Amino acid sequence: MSLFICPICGGRLERGQKSYACPAGHGYDIASEGYVHLLPANKKHSKLPGDDKNMVRARNRFLSGGYYEPLRRTLAGLAAELTYESSWVLDSGCGEGYYTEGIYDALKIAGKTARIAGIDISKEAVRLASKRLKDAEFAVASAYRLPLADSSTDIVLNCFSPLCDSEFRRVLKSGGFFIYVVPAPRHLWELKRTVYDKPYENGRAAAEYEGFELIKTITVEDRICLPDRQAISNLFTMTPYFWKTPKEGAARLEALETLETEISFDIYVYKKWHKAEN
Repeated sequence: MSLFICPICGGRLERGQKSYACPAGHGYDIASEGYVHLLPANKKHSKLPGDDKNMVRARNRFLSGGYYEPLRRTLAGLAAELTYESSWVLDSGCGEGYYTEGIYDALKIAGKTARIAGIDISKEAVRLASKRLKDAEFAVASAYRLPLADSSTDIVLNCFSPLCDSEFRRVLKSGGFFIYVVPAPRHLWELKRTVYDKPYENGRAAAEYEGFELIKTITVEDRICLPDRQAISNLFTMTPYFWKTPKEGAARLEALETLETEISFDIYVYKKWHKAEN
């Protein structure tokens, strides 16, 4: 039985060799890489929603270089700490699967038999995630309409992705955990000093969400050195600054041979109240 449900009728999907199917007879083909498309056509706001191939592939190259390993290691440790011997984990906005893979590896080392699923609205991201991690289920889907049953999941991870707390609350079991990752105030500070005349720090505010209690806050900080123009370009292309930077700032960054910059992330761990009802 799959972790996913049918986006049309809500029935539990059964995964076959070449497709998923629900008891009502709705079917969804499995792509050659192993993922499934569960985003209804009437819920797509463009032909290819989400991050485009250029951005996704740049992120894949950058993350594969290990530059954000401190964050991945911390998330993996949290997952190992918060899961039971057998748990269901959802990576909502999984991108190309870098953090999903880290969590899977940590739980396997801990001897836990977790079942892991990842969703992203970007088809290219999900395609790469499926190639990266074969022992998980991946689907093209929206965080605002998750293809998972009510109260079915023990952990939801949301890392730099659109947040829909009502959907996270719906799919989490009572007492389950929501792990939310955002850039800390001085994340990529030196990159921002290069591209902007007046760089600004990111805001910091631990939001409250109905039905959730904030139980832990962790800040991960480090410095990274990008050794060449390709690595710098990969980082820049995968960030929102790629679309917001003036031409003069982009030219200054392009002229750099190397870049050393601060990285910093805030991780908020929320617990779904036992008394919360969906």
